Amino acid sequence: MPFINTKTNFEIDKSKREELKKGYGKAISIIPGKSERSLMLAFENCPMYFHGEEKEKLAFVEIKLYGKADRGAMNELTGEVCSLLNKVTDIDEGDIYVKYEEVEVWGCGGSNF
Repeated sequence: MPFINTKTNFEIDKSKREELKKGYGKAISIIPGKSERSLMLAFENCPMYFHGEEKEKLAFVEIKLYGKADRGAMNELTGEVCSLLNKVTDIDEGDIYVKYEEVEVWGCGGSNF
């Protein structure tokens, strides 16, 4: 079960969220064994500062993966995520940070995987 949480300092409207949802759904398959079928997404809007300043557009993307993933695949996914966010929301790729977390235990439906 992958989970992608996209935090931005501006509101992403519904049509752009749908475009990101589709793009993330395709991109997650870069990680072997992951697919849109089990992908969960969240979008958050909150104040953000970078280099001590409040910039017009920033994004922090957290990608949580059940189990381990190849670093090369993660690097490729980061490129896809940054490119997609730039295309859909016009955030400069240098203002997008991506964090990965590999999770050993993940629960759903009352039990753990």
